[in-house]
Parts: sequence; structure tokens; C-alpha cells
Amino acid sequence: MSQHKNHSTEERLSSFAEFYPYYLSEHQNDICRRLHYAGSALVLLILACVVVSQVWWLLLAIPVAGYGFAWVGHFFFAHNRPATFTYPLYSLLGDWVMLRDALTGRIRF
Repeated sequence: MSQHKNHSTEERLSSFAEFYPYYLSEHQNDICRRLHYAGSALVLLILACVVVSQVWWLLLAIPVAGYGFAWVGHFFFAHNRPATFTYPLYSLLGDWVMLRDALTGRIRF
């Protein structure tokens, strides 16, 4: 389990700048982090398919792809609670910032 404060019962983080270090601390497990990257890549692939095919109902697969991979990573590998449950918007933004940081070499892939 994570060694960090449970921010759902402690003082809430009030900005993304405060949240992101906490978010990264919850993604130290390599498999969990890579599952997030896989889910994000699949979301982008689904979006591209929707734009090309104009099959709009495929948009329903986006939350399943994105959250499915991430939650498997948290529950089975990192053994911590996804930040989505406490900070849904910051967590969504964190996924994309973490992917950008990995692709640019700021954090390990």
C-alpha cells in the first residue's frame, strides 16, 4: 500500500501543482505506470478511429480503455487506491501529464 497520506480524509490538495507530486508517488510501480500509458494510447487510438470512421458510439469505449488499464495497475500491481476516486479531474490531467513527462524523458517510461 502507499505510504502517503490518504488525501480523501486529510486536507484536500487545492491545485494541480500540489496534486501532481502525490499522483507520481502513487505511480511508482513500473507495471502500474505502463498500464496507464497503454490505456492512454488506446484512448488516442479510439479517438482516431472515431474521427476516421465517424462511428460515434465507439466513444463509449474510452472510459473503459482508459480507466480499465489504470485500475488494473492500481489494484493488482501498485496495491493502492486510484486517485480518480478522490480527485477525478486532477487524476485525468495527471494521466496525460505523466505520459508527456515519460515521452519527454522527465520521468522513467
